[in-house]
Amino acid sequence: MVVATYSEYHRDRIGWFFGLQGWQLVLLAVAALPVLGLVQRGAWTAALAGAGVWVLTLVVVAVPVRGRSATGWLLASLAFLLGRRAGWTRWRSRAATGAAQDLAEADLPGVLQAVQIHDGPPHGPHQVRVAVAQNHALSTWAVTAQVTHPGIGMADSADRDRQGHGLAELLDLAARTELIEEVLFTVRTVPDDGAERDLWVRKHRKPGGPELSRRVNDDLRQSLTGASVRTETFVTLVVPEARMGRPAREAGGRLEGRARVLYGLMGEVEAQLSGGLGMTQVAWLTSPQLALVCRTGFAPGDRAGIVEALAAHTQDSGVNADVPWALAGPSGADPVARHYSHDAWNSVSVTLQLPTKGAVLGALAPVLTPGEAGERRSLLVAFPILAQSVADRRTANNEWAADLGEELRARARMKVRARQRAETAKARGVDVQLARGSCLTRPYAVATVTVPKTARVAEYGRRLDAAVRRAGFAPLRLDLAHDVAFAASTVPLGVSLTRKATR
Repeated sequence: MVVATYSEYHRDRIGWFFGLQGWQLVLLAVAALPVLGLVQRGAWTAALAGAGVWVLTLVVVAVPVRGRSATGWLLASLAFLLGRRAGWTRWRSRAATGAAQDLAEADLPGVLQAVQIHDGPPHGPHQVRVAVAQNHALSTWAVTAQVTHPGIGMADSADRDRQGHGLAELLDLAARTELIEEVLFTVRTVPDDGAERDLWVRKHRKPGGPELSRRVNDDLRQSLTGASVRTETFVTLVVPEARMGRPAREAGGRLEGRARVLYGLMGEVEAQLSGGLGMTQVAWLTSPQLALVCRTGFAPGDRAGIVEALAAHTQDSGVNADVPWALAGPSGADPVARHYSHDAWNSVSVTLQLPTKGAVLGALAPVLTPGEAGERRSLLVAFPILAQSVADRRTANNEWAADLGEELRARARMKVRARQRAETAKARGVDVQLARGSCLTRPYAVATVTVPKTARVAEYGRRLDAAVRRAGFAPLRLDLAHDVAFAASTVPLGVSLTRKATR
């Protein structure tokens, strides 16, 4: 079976000369002027000292260290240490401190503090009130669906190509709406806790049954439960307020108008998910369902108790099986430089760097496969969609930078490497794709492993890095930002690493 390899992507920004961007080249050129002046006057000792300063400037400005420049690491470290020293990063829920008043109000840590959950108006034949997540800090609105996909493990090459084209058509559809800014796919895999099977066994097991059958079933539970994994997949649509305002006013304004606009987008996206991507089920989450997803995101071990409560609710309507939003988050959270601590769990996050040789559909399977009991893996694949005007401007700038870099290297009589030629060709080919009606997106992926605090999270972080490398990608540990990465990759509330807070 021949599987297509997708490699038609290139760096977001192409450097003009030696991979340097414009501001870096100008800064280094200005820093070199005093050295050249000293050499012209024959002050060799001072020129040597000035050359040392210029090399230091080069290291600080242009040399990346694990994804950031030295300046970026310095600023991030100072901000992190200042926050810990002042106690700003340590978070405790209002329920844990006895200060919770409104149980319907979301109480979440970190970047999720600005999220407010609304019940949309009744929608569809069953009059379901879909949950609408409003992020006041990012000025965005989001809706989330839980989807079911049969998988591509046994699919042939034609089926995989068809689903790959379906994903591209989904992104093009989102771009044509001129409203959707991001499409987020979140997948969570965790070893099965056996809660549903235990309920089934208790319901169907008879007291006078054969002892051998009872023993065989108990042995099967121990062996199969440890070898099984459970997967949850979510799709989140993010619409910024700047694009939502006018259509919402035409639809009635306020929350109802915005919800109607989101409902229209949900219908378009759901058709593409069920068609081109082959989803067998698409269910847009209500507020209680989204609260349950949020709670199990922070505390995977709570799922068994919630399943028990839901089963008891079917027998006795007086049993409250809902998770209030005031209790949907952790009781406490504490970001650490190398991991994120929340309740009785620790999490480590990495971002995935796309390989130069390309990737096949389904290559991320090793990243989502837990290796030990109690380990939970989660993955966010985000597709931020650039507006057409921004895409045209970005493409023109990249083409100009590629042409300028090629001309500078030619004048300097430098040999052009194969990688540089490939990047230049891809930069020029993007304009052709845009002219054909395709959208421009800046995809990225974040993977997170969550384990109990009794386990060594550093060891599981290394295993996650090994799984990423086994999948053909390069891992980059998101130190000093594990809390944001966890919220983006595990809790499907529309938080991503693309947008910055506006207030």
